[in-house]
Amino acid sequence: MLTGQQLRVAQPVAEGLTNREVADRMFLSTRTVDHHLRNIFHRLGIRSRTQLARVL
Repeated sequence: MLTGQQLRVAQPVAEGLTNREVADRMFLSTRTVDHHLRNIFHRLGIRSRTQLARVL
């Protein structure tokens, strides 16, 4: 259901990392991480990081 990049962003977020921490680990901007998260939430029909953790 998620692309590879979306999954790579979603997993550490679900583990509790902040957007800044994910961005630093993946050498991305925080804006890019935020963009991926918005798309992930839309695709999965969820609205929060807590729901993301439950889904994954």
